[in-house]
Amino acid sequence: MQRVTIFISHATPEDNDFAIWLASRLQLLGYEVWIDKNSLIGGEKFWEEIDQTIRNDTAKFLLVYSKNICQKDELDHPIPGKLKDGIYKEFNLAGSIAKQHSLSDFIILLNIDRADYNLFIGADGLNQIPFFDNWAEGLKQLDKKFKKDQIPNNNSNVKHNFGDWYENQYIIQDGITLKKELYYTNWWPINKLPEFFYIYQFQYEDQAKEIVKWLYEQESSFPFSRITNHISSFEPNLFVEQQDEFAFRPQNVFEMKISNVRHGFESENFPTQKDAENHLKQLLKRIFHLIMKNRKMFWYEMANKRLAYFYTPANLHFLKVKFEYPYRSNRRFKTKQLIGKYESLGKWHFAVSVKPILSPIIAFSLKSHLTFTDNGFNVWKNKDGEVDKDRIHSHRRAKGKRFFNEEWRDMLLAFLNGLKKDDKIEIALSNDFILEMPLITEVYWSDFGYYDPKDTTRQGILSVYEIELDEREEETEEKTAEESDE
Repeated sequence: MQRVTIFISHATPEDNDFAIWLASRLQLLGYEVWIDKNSLIGGEKFWEEIDQTIRNDTAKFLLVYSKNICQKDELDHPIPGKLKDGIYKEFNLAGSIAKQHSLSDFIILLNIDRADYNLFIGADGLNQIPFFDNWAEGLKQLDKKFKKDQIPNNNSNVKHNFGDWYENQYIIQDGITLKKELYYTNWWPINKLPEFFYIYQFQYEDQAKEIVKWLYEQESSFPFSRITNHISSFEPNLFVEQQDEFAFRPQNVFEMKISNVRHGFESENFPTQKDAENHLKQLLKRIFHLIMKNRKMFWYEMANKRLAYFYTPANLHFLKVKFEYPYRSNRRFKTKQLIGKYESLGKWHFAVSVKPILSPIIAFSLKSHLTFTDNGFNVWKNKDGEVDKDRIHSHRRAKGKRFFNEEWRDMLLAFLNGLKKDDKIEIALSNDFILEMPLITEVYWSDFGYYDPKDTTRQGILSVYEIELDEREEETEEKTAEESDE
C-alpha cells in the first residue's frame, strides 16, 4: 500500500498555532495530512492510531522543531537532549520505520524558532527547513521537497476534513448567536477637517526642499508635507512669513476642496484626482506624526518602511493607562499596561503604525504591533547597528501568541487615551482650525455576536498576528522624498 500521509508531530499546546497553520496549508495544496486533533483541545492521545498511522500510512514525518519539544528544568528552561515523552515516542517510532523500510528523508525537521541544530542526538544529521523568518517561504521549500520526492497530492480534489473539524470543533463550539454587540474597528476617525487644503507648486524640487528645510528650522507648528516640487498644507498663508527669506515663490497655489477629493473629480492636468489623494494622505500622515511627536513618542522604521510609534518610561511613567469604554452607564474604568519587562532581554512595548484612509470615512487606519527595547528606549539593533527586524519579529510571536482580540482592543484604546492632554487630543492645522481627535476608534453595533473561547489552548491560533501581513504590505501611495521623521 502506498504511503500518502504527511504526519505532523509537535509540542502541545506551545506550537499548536503553527501546526494548525501548516496542516491547513498542506491540505489546501492537496496533501493527505494527519495531526493529533485531540491534543489540540486538551484531550488524550490515541497512541494506537498514532502508531498505525506512522507505521503504515506516513510518507513524511514532520517534526515541528522548536525549544518546546524539550523537557524543562525548574526554571522553565529547555533541557537539550531530553525530549518530551510524546515527542520522543513519535520520533523514535518514525526513526525505526524509516530504517526498517529504507525510507530516504522520511523525517524532516521544521525549525520555527531558531532552535539549535542539535537539540537531541541525531538532529544535526536530519534535513531541516527554516520557518523562523517566514512561514510562507518555509512552506514553499517544504512543498518543493515533497514534489522532488514524489509525495502524492491531488490539487483538484482537496479534502476539507481538517478544515471542517477546525471550524466546527476547535474554533466554534457555541457559534454565532443573536445578541446586541458593540464592535471596535481599527479606524481612528477624523471627524472634521477644514473645507480646503492647499498644494503649493514650485518650479524646481530643490526649491521645495529648501522651503521644507526652512520650515523645520522654524519649527512650524502646522502640518505640511512635500512630494517632489509640491508642498501641501491646510494653511492658506503658509509662505507669508518667509517671503523675504527666499528669492523664489510658488508658481501656483491649488485650492483643493476635500469633499471633491473624496468623491472624485475630473482633471487631465495637475493636480489629478490621484495627485490630490496622495497629497491629502501624505498630509494626514504628517498630522499623525506630529501628534506622536508632541506626545514625545519614540519610533522606528519597520520592514515595510512605515514607522511604528511606542511609549517609553519617560512619557508613560506608570507604564499603563486608565481608560473607559463608551456607552457604559456605570462609567467603569479599566487600566492597561503598554510597557512591560520581557524575560531578561529588556522591555516589550505596544506600538502603533498608521495608514491614512479616505473611504468609507476619513480616518487613520491603525495597526497594532509589539516591539522590544534594551532599556525602554532603544529598539533592538543587530551587529550592524540597524533595527533587528528578524529578532523583533521572532519574539513578537512568542510574546503575542497568547493575546486574544480583547487584549489587542484594550491596548489600542489605552494607547489613544494616553495621548490626551486636559482630556483632549488636539493639534492646530492652520491659524483658523484646531483638529480634535476622539479618544476611541470608530465603533458600530451589530445584531449578531460570538462568544470568545475561554480555553487558552484554543486561543493561540486566533491571536491577532498582524505581524507578517501588515509589515510586508506594499505601499501604493506615491512616496515622499521627505520622510516624516523630524
